[in-house]
Amino acid sequence: MEIVAKVHAHNLVKWAQKRPEVLVLSADLTSSSEIDLFRDAYPKRFFSMGIAEQNMLSFAGGLAREGFKPFIHTFAVFIYRRAYDQIAMSVAYPNLPVTMIGFLPGVMTPGGASHQAIEDISVMRSLPNMTILECGDATDVESVLDAADQVNGPVYIRMLRGEIPRLFPQNKPLQFNRARLLSQGTDIALFSSGICTEEALRAVRVLQKKGVSINHMHISTLKPFTDPAVMEAVAEAKYGVITMENHSIIGGLGTILAEQIAEAGLGRKLVRLGIKDVFLHGASKAYLMKEYGLEALALIAAIEKLLGNSFGIQESDLAAVYLAPVHSAAKAEAL
Repeated sequence: MEIVAKVHAHNLVKWAQKRPEVLVLSADLTSSSEIDLFRDAYPKRFFSMGIAEQNMLSFAGGLAREGFKPFIHTFAVFIYRRAYDQIAMSVAYPNLPVTMIGFLPGVMTPGGASHQAIEDISVMRSLPNMTILECGDATDVESVLDAADQVNGPVYIRMLRGEIPRLFPQNKPLQFNRARLLSQGTDIALFSSGICTEEALRAVRVLQKKGVSINHMHISTLKPFTDPAVMEAVAEAKYGVITMENHSIIGGLGTILAEQIAEAGLGRKLVRLGIKDVFLHGASKAYLMKEYGLEALALIAAIEKLLGNSFGIQESDLAAVYLAPVHSAAKAEAL
């Protein structure tokens, strides 16, 4: 597996080169949100707003009204929790092209409840005019700006940083409002998003060798959610549907799909793997994924239950996962 470092940092500088209307705003987390390279490359297009997220969102709305395209950068939790009213009134209500890039969503930080964005999709998707995208690998990160640029309105992106695996071919970029088909099958329909897709891939590879037929799709557009291929996969699933997400099961991918299944009148068993109705404690990403059932073995257990079969799969049977050093230039989880 290829591991790529500071993907967004380098991609943003290149992407914005011929887009002078693109401005970048920081909330005192410049290097932590990988915009130090942009600051150095285009100092007149960079604004350090300090620890004042509410002001930053209102400021971004004003810039957008003047024809600029502001890109907010900070930790995900500080965008929607601290500045929700400003997002609603200064950005979403007037439908302005403000892109909000949130880092360290869900279990990706050891900072505890104050730093863990576990309900951001639920909160942001309830806002009219809001588009929500989520990156799952380096290829997603390299192409998510092009996808966001198609939207004439506000966009919220769950972003990855540091050293990131490349799970998908570089020549097959993220497609707006289209699920990425990773495997075909009719026993189980599996939909994963963000960092959970890597874990899902580990499980699917072993389960397929056991004869399980799995239709696995990676979801990168969470709002809108109208790709017909998704419901086609649901309709073909013999034993049930599983969602796997780095987010609360309340209001996230699992809820979105439940709504779609109910509205379509499809009688399919749905299993939602994600963060239950709890706050997390501070620990490493690897520990939290295991503790809260976001890893491959939890998915395998869910599929075994749906099929009424046990395959005896152990961690040693699965492909290894690359863990970037926490206290390094990779800033895997460090603040």
